[in-house]
Amino acid sequence: MSAHAIFDATGPRGRRITRVVTVISLVLVAGLGALAIWQLGRTGQLAASKWETFVNPRIVAYLATGLKNTGLAALGAAAIGLPLGAILALGRMSAHRIFRWPATVVIELFRAVPVLLIIYVFMFALPQYGIDLSIYTKLAVPIGLCAAAVMAEVFRAGVLAVPRGQTEAALSIGLRPGAAMRIVVFPQALRMIIPALVAQAVVVVKDTAFGYVVSYPELMQAGRVLVANTSDLIQTYFVITVIYVLVNMAISWLAHRLERRLGRSRSAMVPLFPARKLTVDEPA
Repeated sequence: MSAHAIFDATGPRGRRITRVVTVISLVLVAGLGALAIWQLGRTGQLAASKWETFVNPRIVAYLATGLKNTGLAALGAAAIGLPLGAILALGRMSAHRIFRWPATVVIELFRAVPVLLIIYVFMFALPQYGIDLSIYTKLAVPIGLCAAAVMAEVFRAGVLAVPRGQTEAALSIGLRPGAAMRIVVFPQALRMIIPALVAQAVVVVKDTAFGYVVSYPELMQAGRVLVANTSDLIQTYFVITVIYVLVNMAISWLAHRLERRLGRSRSAMVPLFPARKLTVDEPA
């Protein structure tokens, strides 16, 4: 989908303004970065002794365990959010009120309520009624439920973006509405919403930082424990920031590969009824 479908093409003056603003922004960012490095060097935060902690094999293994736990929590939340989001989206688009209304209520509820509040419900409220889940579940399920509500709207937007003619064409060849949605419409919608799903995947990874609430040993919790024992606050959180950036870059790279693969698959599809060239003497 071209950006020109949403925004007008930038003219010469607009491009000049964009270049000037970009250069000014880069200069400001570089200046702030240089100022921060100078200040850290002046206070001794860049001394080699301050970074020796992160070449210690035990510390590296400790942070690696925290990263693994972050990944497990994010995967668990995604395993809940993706299928549940698709189901809620289909329910909200259903022509039957018995499906549409409950799906709408669930989506609006979990979109409006903060993830942290849902975690508190799982941690403090449910155990009072005899529902005491594991620490992992108390983190992954709330994140997955809130992600499902957002993903439902992403799926719905993708389906609505598919031209109506695609559904009409599927129905005209005898497909039922459910089959038309599953075979024709939904695969096309999925290709269009990959960037939005990637953005939500990044949010899910960052939401695992709420693990401190339930004492789940994810990456940020590991960083807090490390700071409490070494007092290297700036160094520890800088390393954790770099790890999060690398993880998010890996997610974006995988999504880009998936998008290219889906694009190749689509271009390689052979039509079931290829057009036949008519000769002059052959009737249409």
